[in-house]
Amino acid sequence: MSENVKRVGRDLIYRGAIIEVYQDHMEFANGNKADWDYIHHDGAAAVVPVLEDGRILMVRQYRTALGREALEIPAGKLDGADEEGIVCAARELEEETGYRCENLEWLLTLRPTIAYCDEKIEIFLARDLIPSRQHLNEDEYVDVQPCDLEELKEKIFAGQIEDAKTIAALLAYEAKYLRR
Repeated sequence: MSENVKRVGRDLIYRGAIIEVYQDHMEFANGNKADWDYIHHDGAAAVVPVLEDGRILMVRQYRTALGREALEIPAGKLDGADEEGIVCAARELEEETGYRCENLEWLLTLRPTIAYCDEKIEIFLARDLIPSRQHLNEDEYVDVQPCDLEELKEKIFAGQIEDAKTIAALLAYEAKYLRR
């Protein structure tokens, strides 16, 4: 199937702090041509931090694409394409929640928008949390909220949590660790 589609060119349209936007020039086996949008993202990592009592530490922060705050699991972009997801997840956990973890466990890998973006998010589970302190960036405002998983699932199915990585991570955590 992939022999029917060939990229014959790529033009950089925009380079931002987080993404690069390209226009790919495509040719098909039948002779047709098309231009496709392609977005490059170095990747990200996220973490499901579980307190001893089973509640999950969530973060509430403003998201410009939504024009409002969103409730999410802690996450952030890799410092570079070669940074390991587990390193990023550990850093973001402490930066955003004020907790750290000695033993992060891989939960799943998510590719949120495969039609036009190569972003990959590795998601980890953090248990046995150790209190530390938040290290927020200058442009970051994050409220930490411990939440019950059942409450979070209700918010998901009521359309109050729409973030793909958060939905996938919470449901994967429940399926993998709580339904045994």
